[in-house]
Order: sequence, then structure tokens, then C-alpha cells
Amino acid sequence: MRKIKRDDDVIVIAGKDKGKRGKVLKVQDDGRLLISGVNMMKKHQKPNPQMNIAGGIIEKEAPIQASNVAIFNPVANKADRIGFKVMENGKKIRVFKSDGNAVDA
Repeated sequence: MRKIKRDDDVIVIAGKDKGKRGKVLKVQDDGRLLISGVNMMKKHQKPNPQMNIAGGIIEKEAPIQASNVAIFNPVANKADRIGFKVMENGKKIRVFKSDGNAVDA
């Protein structure tokens, strides 16, 4: 079970975008994350009339290492760490380390 999943609200804790918040768009297999509005890069796009793609310079998100982000705790209003807790029915859930509340509540 991963600590950070798609659609989680995260905050960047290291790098050029430190302090920015965003939603996880995609979790890659190599431990990298695509986060909306974070680690933006410019790409020179060639026009392709068959696929109706206009050319020019486009901005898009680049992957960021998962170790450089932390999940955002809305109750504490700051970055937090994730732990796991096994419920009495045997299901494993993610909890915030600071207060023990469930992440997916």
C-alpha cells in the first residue's frame, strides 16, 4: 500500500517549488508523482494537423520525486507524515502521524 495516492492533496517540502500545494494527478511506478501546478516545464510542441494539435511552446507538469512532497493535513493546516493502522476487520487504512485521524475519512 502506497503512502501517497492519486487525488491526495500534497505540499512540496524540497526543491524549487517548496511550499506549493497541489493535487496528485498520477503516481508512476518509479516513485515519481505528477502534481497539478508544480514543477512546470516548457515543451516545444511541433504542430500536427492530423491530430488537431497546434504548435508552439506549451507548459506542462513534470514528475517530482515522492520524497520531496508530504501529504497535507487540513486539520493541522500543515504537512504531515503517513502511518498505517489495521482496523478490527483486518482492513489497513492510512492515518496522519500527528493526530491519528484517517486520511481517507
